[in-house]
Amino acid sequence: MAAHPPSVPPAADLPWLGQPLSQALATQRGHALLVQGPPGVGQFSFCLQLAQAWLCEARSGGAAACGDCPSCHLFAVRAHPDLLVLVPEALRESLGWAADDEEPRSEAKSKTKPSAEIKVDAVRAAVAFAQQTSARGGAKVVVLHPAEQMNAIAANTLLKTLEEPPGVARFILSTGAVDALLPTIRSRCQQLRLALPPAQVAVPWLQAQGLDGAGVLLAAAGGQPLTALELAAGGLDAARWARLPRDILAGQAAALAQQPLPRVVDVLAKLCHDATVRMLGGQPRYFPPDAVPAGGDLARLTAWAAALRRSQRQADHPLSLPLQLEALLIQARQALAGA
Repeated sequence: MAAHPPSVPPAADLPWLGQPLSQALATQRGHALLVQGPPGVGQFSFCLQLAQAWLCEARSGGAAACGDCPSCHLFAVRAHPDLLVLVPEALRESLGWAADDEEPRSEAKSKTKPSAEIKVDAVRAAVAFAQQTSARGGAKVVVLHPAEQMNAIAANTLLKTLEEPPGVARFILSTGAVDALLPTIRSRCQQLRLALPPAQVAVPWLQAQGLDGAGVLLAAAGGQPLTALELAAGGLDAARWARLPRDILAGQAAALAQQPLPRVVDVLAKLCHDATVRMLGGQPRYFPPDAVPAGGDLARLTAWAAALRRSQRQADHPLSLPLQLEALLIQARQALAGA
């Protein structure tokens, strides 16, 4: 298995993370760092590179990891005894963090969806890990991503450790929804925000990954380069994206039929936003301007936006995708009719 799938490149390959990494290494003083920002800019990769730097045995000052010392070699093969990476079961494969020797899911578990939560048992294990003596005589580092996926009991368990941290332990939490975290957890972490990279940096990088229509897909992803890669990998290339408003208005669901329901709802929410903005004389954000239907009715578009917000709250519910997709497309056609 590759260490990093295409959707999660190493942080060293993401040029917009260089400056925040230098800032974190130069200014981080506490035992816990909370990395926050949009999910599609490389948070997880950033946290791993920061962890490697903290564990590196040859770096000096605020420099990044050397990549050559014994600690860096252990890190590269995921065998560092002083590193613990904690991610939900449902995200391990997409993050490239499912171990080759990971125990297969039991027959009972295979009938259920992998958990999207970080549960209390996992956090307790991380706390116990942090309290152990360092195997290599340096720091012990716990990476927890995404922190908002901790359930309430898990969050309170971690809070007790953040209040009274072990001497050599460091915690890196990352989140794309900082408001979903307990205020007491936020207050006990030094915070660092990752911003969206400028288009003049992100577009050439996407082109170097072999992405056609990089500018169109970067806009489709709300400026998040890794999300743009995910859209393309999921079959929504630039040409299909530009055709989507017309296809949706015509009731053609082929481009969306193979997408997971949360993504379908997200796509429709972006189209609703752009149709509303264009109707009010503004510039669409996600779709090419000439792809968005002009005109329309504000009351109808507003009602559609409210319906999509309700759908977003239920998008992970195990409902029938074909029926849900049909209902969503009917809503879309009704809202866009006459636009």
